[in-house]
Amino acid sequence: MSDSWYDMVEAATPLTQGDLILDCPHQSLETFRQAWEDWMSSRKQNPSQRAWKAMCEDIANGQVWNQSFLNSFEHPLLAMQIRVVDFHNVFTVPRSVLEAQLSRRKSPRLRLLPPYREHLSQAFARFFMRVGLPQPVNPSW
Repeated sequence: MSDSWYDMVEAATPLTQGDLILDCPHQSLETFRQAWEDWMSSRKQNPSQRAWKAMCEDIANGQVWNQSFLNSFEHPLLAMQIRVVDFHNVFTVPRSVLEAQLSRRKSPRLRLLPPYREHLSQAFARFFMRVGLPQPVNPSW
């Protein structure tokens, strides 16, 4: 159990940075693994356990610029497996709409705690700030 990443807050608690909205796009590690295996197979590559571990290590170490992990959480009222966040899918919703939806639910939500909140924010910033150059560097090495 790795609940030190999160605080569980009541539905009436004001929304703030780090609150996880589980309806937003992210997927379980199991779902991500199946998609990864299908992708590897479509490329005629072997989706081995070793390759899977390397992929997960690359994501965890920040070497896959468009993805990040959220750790698991276990509690009698709320549980979550390890999740994979893909920054390619960015959605905006008016805050008032989101707050109204959350208040109707009456169920607790997870809030990322520092430094995990900042780690996720920084990973998103690295993805979002990438600049595509019109001409790549001419390799002379």
